[in-house]
Amino acid sequence: MGREREQIVLFRRMKIEDKEEKRMEFDLADPLTSLNGHQPCTFSELFAFESEHLPLSNHLCLSNTRDFSFSFRCEAISLILQVKFTCKLDPFIVYLAISYMDRFLSKQEIPGKPWVLKLLLISCLSLASKMKDAPFSISDLQKEDFIFEAQSINKMELLILDALKWRMRSITPFCFLHFFLSLSDLKDLPFQQALKHRASEIIFNAHTDIKFLEFKPSTVAASAVMTACYELFPPIFSSMRSAISSCRYVDEGVMLKCFNLMQEMVEMEGYESMCNRSFPLADTPGSVLDWQHTGIEDENTLITTQEKQRNQKREAPKGKN
Repeated sequence: MGREREQIVLFRRMKIEDKEEKRMEFDLADPLTSLNGHQPCTFSELFAFESEHLPLSNHLCLSNTRDFSFSFRCEAISLILQVKFTCKLDPFIVYLAISYMDRFLSKQEIPGKPWVLKLLLISCLSLASKMKDAPFSISDLQKEDFIFEAQSINKMELLILDALKWRMRSITPFCFLHFFLSLSDLKDLPFQQALKHRASEIIFNAHTDIKFLEFKPSTVAASAVMTACYELFPPIFSSMRSAISSCRYVDEGVMLKCFNLMQEMVEMEGYESMCNRSFPLADTPGSVLDWQHTGIEDENTLITTQEKQRNQKREAPKGKN
């Protein structure tokens, strides 16, 4: 009881400090600013601390080998994306919530019950919205099947905070985008913004794929910038790849492995986009999931068409040492 009361006091203190320091809103691109006396943290600090914000490595092994862990994460992310769609949440809040969930599940075993999953998701979204100082109504997520009291949500939030050692200012790939973008030969601001925008889209999409959990945030950022550069500005791709690969903070072999996975992901996105155009669906996460289990009579025609498009498209270079 003593420890729980202490945590509640700390939790309330955090709420008060957040209200008093609204000008110090958590910035995904510079998460450690407030910890350094309002001074922007250096990139060397971000590279040094990023490993502390990753899920434990044993969680990656379990997630890839146990059906329960994999299905639990898939269902959780599906629910989070549905909430994002229905409540029009800031995508950065969704990104933070998934990060908190992955880190928490790597350190804490929980029962595989639907109500536990829902409580965990609500608590992660609530914490993420508090970090971004964004309005978030828990009542919008409360359904007739599971309705949680505020006390239950607060207890789960405290459990998450404790498991994550109160390190909620997550170091994400967005912290490293400016660093890697600065290595490009692009001088025009509109081109730089286009490259950043596409790299950010790729990072958001990769976050829901369990295969990318094994990579550091900086590796994901570097791979996303390379993938975006190959798509938008092929002429400078070689120089961009050389600049990133020679960076002293980057493990070239690991980065190229991540890059190749992103190439496959982007290719799959193009295939799914083509399928959605051929078979229009309601634009909701649920309908997309339902479509995956629906028989398609013209499947062979779609595959043939996609194979033709692959042949017409210049093959992306695969990373080799």
